[in-house]
Amino acid sequence: MVSYLFLSSSSILFWCSFFLVLLFMTTTNALVKLPENTTIPAVIVFGDSIVDAGNNDDMITEARCDYPPYGIDFDGGVPTGRFSNGKVPTDILAEELGLKPSIPAYRDPNLKPEDLLTGVTFASGGAGYVPLTTQIAGGIPLPKQLKYFEEYIEKLNDMVGEERTKFILKNSMFVIICGSNDIANDFFGLPSVRLQYTVDSFTALMAENARSFAMSLYGYGARRILMFGAPPIGCVPSQRTVAGGPTRDCVVRFNDASKLFNAKLSGNLDILSRTLLDSTLVYVDIYSPLLDLIVNPRQYGFKVSNLGCCGTGLIEVTALCNNYTSAVCPIRSDYVFWDSFHPTETAYRIIVAKLLDRYLSKII
Repeated sequence: MVSYLFLSSSSILFWCSFFLVLLFMTTTNALVKLPENTTIPAVIVFGDSIVDAGNNDDMITEARCDYPPYGIDFDGGVPTGRFSNGKVPTDILAEELGLKPSIPAYRDPNLKPEDLLTGVTFASGGAGYVPLTTQIAGGIPLPKQLKYFEEYIEKLNDMVGEERTKFILKNSMFVIICGSNDIANDFFGLPSVRLQYTVDSFTALMAENARSFAMSLYGYGARRILMFGAPPIGCVPSQRTVAGGPTRDCVVRFNDASKLFNAKLSGNLDILSRTLLDSTLVYVDIYSPLLDLIVNPRQYGFKVSNLGCCGTGLIEVTALCNNYTSAVCPIRSDYVFWDSFHPTETAYRIIVAKLLDRYLSKII
């Protein structure tokens, strides 16, 4: 007990930072009104490029974007490794909840200790539920993301003690967004995979691996878990270009695979939620709100929904979207998609608002 009375200079610096974070959390006006006595101390994120904030930046992989014009509308116009022109969905979620302006990458070398208290993202561009998917892209597979999460828990224990760490894990919002790469790059991208699996058996494998991942998080102490389904992957610009024919229509078989996976994931989570005590497992439908933006762009103030803002908008993503070969549309808010695979910040803000309206009451 006496040791707590004699603090090193580094300990004093940490506790000062800690109390500043608490002050920030209690004085920031959240845009989302939470019920009284509801506490969400952090947003903790796993998945793929939709919610990566730079975890791939020091890796030898095509699944990285730490260069202009990515980040053109982020704070200071800095490319951080986010696969968008600005913020990604979990940044906006943290902002709406009043936690902090954005969720940093866990592997960011400039990550501050106090950032751990309010949430980080372990997500990696190219990741998927099926191991082969991540191998193709050279990203960080979900099991490795969990290893980093174990490190995170150890750091929290060292910083705030075991009890506070358990509180953070129990009450935080865990967000998992994955599956697009499995469908687009793995199943439909590799003929060898389609020789081994049918679309039914492949999406069953995806859903089972997603269920196992949720169980792993529960084992670490997570209780509020949101698992996003797959988007209408056949309607993103690059897939329309590759497989949509001369008129670049939405690719029905790709969308059907997304819907099949979503049904299986939703069913798995329903069963799991009845098994895991004191847990809130929520399946989040991302398919419908994004499809609505794509099909009815003008209803939301968009002018273009079948092309990306970067370059021709037909195929440019990651390395093909760069300052040397690709012009950028001057008004990003006119576009649903930033590059040929990832939406703009404007689109993400509309989607997050829809999702909060639909799901927030289920997770608090």
